[in-house]
This record gives sequence, C-alpha cells and structure tokens, in this order.
Amino acid sequence: MMDSSVQIFLLILISVITILIAALGVQVFFILRELRKTVEKTNTVLDNANNITEGIATPLASLGELTSGLKTASLLTAVKLVKSLLFKSSKKRVSIEEEEE
Repeated sequence: MMDSSVQIFLLILISVITILIAALGVQVFFILRELRKTVEKTNTVLDNANNITEGIATPLASLGELTSGLKTASLLTAVKLVKSLLFKSSKKRVSIEEEEE
C-alpha cells in the first residue's frame, strides 16, 4: 500500500505545520496583549486631556461672563452719560431760548 517513507514524510510535515500554527497562536496572543496595553494607555491620555480641557474651559467661561458683564456695565454707563449730556444741552437750549425771548 503506502510506502513507509511517505508516511514518515507526512508525519514530519504535519508536526512542522502543528508547531508553526502553535507559534503563530502565541504571537497573536502577544500582539493582542500589547494592543490591549496600548488601548489602556490611550484611554488614560484621553481622560487626562479631558480633565485638562475642563480645567481650562471653566475659568475661560467665567472670564467671558466677566467680560460681557463689564461691556454691559460700560455700555450702560455710556448711555447714561450721553443721556445726561443731551439732557443738559437741551436744558441749556431751553434757557438760552427763554433768554432770547
């Protein structure tokens, strides 16, 4: 039937393929483990970046509110000043007109 040399060759071939597949499985395991570590480190970096951004955003928002409040207050002061100047000038006009009559 089958020659014994063919059987030995097939046995060696199957053994080599089995060893190669086992080594490949171990390498895939190591690659997946490294990938997991990389994802964990990336997650940590993103969490830190999120904390830093929140830490910067809060004071900037407060500064923006302060600035808009100051603008509103200064605009209100300017309106009051213009109103008082116009009122004074209209009073002067009335008094001047009264004097002329």
